[in-house]
Amino acid sequence: MKFIVDVMLGKLAKWLRILGYDTLYKRDWEDDELIELARAEGRILLTADRELWRRRQGSHKIFISSDKWQEQLRELARVLPLDTEHLFTRCIECNLPLEQVSREEARGLVPPYVYATQEGFGRCPECGRIYWRGSHFAHALAEVRRLIGVGDEKGDGNGRREGEIEIKN
Repeated sequence: MKFIVDVMLGKLAKWLRILGYDTLYKRDWEDDELIELARAEGRILLTADRELWRRRQGSHKIFISSDKWQEQLRELARVLPLDTEHLFTRCIECNLPLEQVSREEARGLVPPYVYATQEGFGRCPECGRIYWRGSHFAHALAEVRRLIGVGDEKGDGNGRREGEIEIKN
């Protein structure tokens, strides 16, 4: 699944990237640009803008009603099968897939304690940001699993639960 997210859902965009989903987000896109990019690239448009959501042209659109990222993620998980299989595989700033770098390549690019305690590292090919699976990884994994219902017996096994979110074509 690939997403494009409107300006009102910036934190949701970040968390979708943390989950490993290809998620486009820019603060200065106009509505027509969002619709065209979604259509051209086969992306699902996520919006908190009722007027944009009501427009007939474009591709799949999902209206997100909450203003809190945690609830936004829950809303989305009610209608789409989100998972945590690719957690921390994309840059949260640039949206590009991370490239693995050796421990030796990471030396000097991460704090000494991180270098001493971590084995695996990823780097964004665009911005050069370095990622590793520290304690934040376990915390983020637990939080998003709780929010999207992965491992939650109330779900349908695909991360979906009953909700009032509508998808428009």
